Amino acid sequence: MKRIPYILIAAIILASCGGDKSKKQETTTTKTDTARKKVAAVSVMEVQPQDFIGYVEVQSQIGSDENVNATAQAPGVVRDIAVHTGQRVSRGQVLASLDAAAIEQQIKAQDIQVNLYKQLYDKQQALWAQQIGTEVQLMQSKAQYEGAVKGKDALIAQRNMYRIISPISGTVDQLNIKLGDVAAPGVNGIRVVDINKMKAEANLGENYLGKVHAGDKVTLVLPDINDSLQTKLSYVAQAVDPASRAFLVQVKLGNSKKLHPNMSCKMKIENYENKNALVIPVQVIQKTSSGDMVYVADGNVAKAVLVTTGRNSNGMVEVLSGLKAGDKVVIQGFAELDNGQPISIQ
Repeated sequence: MKRIPYILIAAIILASCGGDKSKKQETTTTKTDTARKKVAAVSVMEVQPQDFIGYVEVQSQIGSDENVNATAQAPGVVRDIAVHTGQRVSRGQVLASLDAAAIEQQIKAQDIQVNLYKQLYDKQQALWAQQIGTEVQLMQSKAQYEGAVKGKDALIAQRNMYRIISPISGTVDQLNIKLGDVAAPGVNGIRVVDINKMKAEANLGENYLGKVHAGDKVTLVLPDINDSLQTKLSYVAQAVDPASRAFLVQVKLGNSKKLHPNMSCKMKIENYENKNALVIPVQVIQKTSSGDMVYVADGNVAKAVLVTTGRNSNGMVEVLSGLKAGDKVVIQGFAELDNGQPISIQ
């Protein structure tokens, strides 16, 4: 009978401890619920139909249809430079000469032969006119003279290989040689550019085949001069380069004082337009296991909405389904939101 009080005391203590744990669990749950219902400050944008234009953007470079590095056909020491940077030159004009002294001497020697055979031929013609001599003698004299002339022409052609000749009409853009340099074919020479035939070129990945076409509107953004040009796509290649897996696109620009060869620019090709699109900032879209999701303000509560997106451009994306005109999409404060969380629109 003396043990009963001890048993009762133990039961009372256990009951008391169990009660404390229950109270703690209830308190923790209450705090969690309170945290979940914490009001989040957000900013929203109301989506309304608008004109949405999609662009293909690619880095590009300004060049010229006729941009050449004129060089000599034979190696030699630069003896004379006949032009200067910025000078207008014509096709076939001699820009510089290399040392060809040995060939010049051969040409002078050949001149003597040409003059000699010319005199002999003239005399033979005069004799033949007087019916003196034979036709064979006349033909031999003519052959000697014509052979000497062709020999001289061959030497002149050889000498011209030691000259830098402009293959186009244009402007001297750069002198890559100086007096005394040893110039080599295809290496150091004189750059000539026809600035009346400027162009912008870029390479697009093969995934854009069929998505851009000649005639598409193009904006060329020129960061170096803080300017831009509105034009159209002139040419779209049909073949993909097997090495780079890209194809060429080109814009003809003509002459412009703003443009210079080798300038870099961004080519923005307009290849899509929806005049009644719902668009939102790309960064508000969250990736989930169920798909793309955004938060919409449903009164004073955040509501998670799955969306289907289309084209994106300039940081904005077209929403094809999931939203309707007038929906208020959370654009700030969305990162920490939960579905059903109270919000305060700022």
